[in-house]
Amino acid sequence: MAILVLNAGSSSLKASLIHEPGGVTLATTTRELGGQADARLTVAGAISQLETHGTVEAVGHRVVHGGTSFVEPTVVDASAIARIRELDALAPLHNAVAAEVIEAAQELLPGVPHVACFDTAFHHGLPEAWRRYPVPEAWGAQRFGFHGLSVAWAFERAAALLGTPPEQLSLVVAHLGSGSSVTAVDRGVSVNTSMGMTPLEGLMMGTRAGSIDPGILLKQLRSGAEVETLAEALEHGSGLAAVSGQGADVRKLEAASQDGDARASLALEMFAARAAAGIAAMATSLERLDAVVFTGGIGEGSHAMRRAICERLSVLGVPFPGEPPSDEDAVLAADGGPVIIRVTAREDLVIARQVSSR
Repeated sequence: MAILVLNAGSSSLKASLIHEPGGVTLATTTRELGGQADARLTVAGAISQLETHGTVEAVGHRVVHGGTSFVEPTVVDASAIARIRELDALAPLHNAVAAEVIEAAQELLPGVPHVACFDTAFHHGLPEAWRRYPVPEAWGAQRFGFHGLSVAWAFERAAALLGTPPEQLSLVVAHLGSGSSVTAVDRGVSVNTSMGMTPLEGLMMGTRAGSIDPGILLKQLRSGAEVETLAEALEHGSGLAAVSGQGADVRKLEAASQDGDARASLALEMFAARAAAGIAAMATSLERLDAVVFTGGIGEGSHAMRRAICERLSVLGVPFPGEPPSDEDAVLAADGGPVIIRVTAREDLVIARQVSSR
């Protein structure tokens, strides 16, 4: 069965053609997604390119926010798309774009099933103590968590690399990229995670602030700031980009830091410090910490960032990671303390498997 996986981000579309069973990747492509109006053209281009490698028999779609409506893969119909759009206020960078991509794909491939797979679904069983916020219950606030598809793959790969049965493994997955989060996983189950009701909570990110004193926002509102202005600043004008003053590309910031750029150095230091603190906090949700898994664009690609984070965690017995021998998944440190592992994010393989099971 050849499954087309469409992973719609805020500015790009990653498409893969996966053969199931077996998870064999037949072809992949990444295309710019320049806004909702371009969704059909972008999807059409991806389909045209990938169909030369096999006939699409089903389509799987990554959707960031499923709220309480979606806790498992769901065959998409008009009602499901409407509910995905309703959740746009909780994931404005992602859900609206995902809905546009789904509709475009349904129009272009009307004769095959389309299945939505949700990042939040992996976390739907969070313990009440972590799901609940200490705010008035009438606010209807709860933690959903994100990056679930990536975390599920990272846990599976870590178990395989260690030769450890999943039911015997407890670890923290650090998905570090333009969006960043950490998740405590105990025997394959999410027990705590840093992102919350929206993908704004938690770690410092590329252009997102992560967790900050809510009093900062109250001060801005009382000073006359518009809500949409604050939203734009928190989503697009914060994080690494705000501190460095030169964008959020860690490779460029590392080069600038080596050249003596103080702002780039500060941005990287802050990112590492917050990631380390997040990993340490997640570890307290586990009975033991067997491994720390790094994934996501920064987690996979920056050896310097991994070392900076692990150096801060040395007080907890976390070892320094060695450099990976290649771009393949690898154990980077296994001498004393938790094992350090690098895993390439493959949400597409998890999605393809979920689609084939429907």
